[in-house]
Amino acid sequence: MLNFVEISSRMTRIVGLFAEDISSIRTGRATPGLIENVVVTVYGTQKMKLIELGTIGVPDVRSLTFQPWDSGLIREIANGIAAAGLNMNPAIDGQLIRLSLPMLTQEQREDYVKLLGRKLEGARGMIRDARADFRKKLMDAKNTKTISEDEFKRDEGELQKITDTFMGKLEEVSKKKEVEVRG
Repeated sequence: MLNFVEISSRMTRIVGLFAEDISSIRTGRATPGLIENVVVTVYGTQKMKLIELGTIGVPDVRSLTFQPWDSGLIREIANGIAAAGLNMNPAIDGQLIRLSLPMLTQEQREDYVKLLGRKLEGARGMIRDARADFRKKLMDAKNTKTISEDEFKRDEGELQKITDTFMGKLEEVSKKKEVEVRG
């Protein structure tokens, strides 16, 4: 019998990556995930994510604030946010950058739902690839007589249960995000 901890942890990482990936999809509500991974050029040539440069605040449902730890970078950061194509215009207010989120149109919401679907399908593919890799190990173990035919069948069934569980988790995360996007 092979160790299922390895495949479970791999699939857990895939679900985590998927959840992190879709956090940047707009829902009509302001969340730090919308801008935390925006990369800006600071100190001349160094590229850094906003989360590495300061604090992100959510004063209300349609606005964000960003307070850089190095106030000398405020103009560079504001320009980087403007150039990121987020459809948000940064406004410098003293030592703070304010961002207002425009209302989402129904068409934009549908586009975001389609994007969510594409990202979900990519994550499903990653789960299927992980399953295929582990199944190959099972086949190799069966072919080298490390495990019996009965153990192979039992392990293959267990692998399918684990795969189904993680596919369900992906669906759960996706459905929750879709409800948020549709508002």
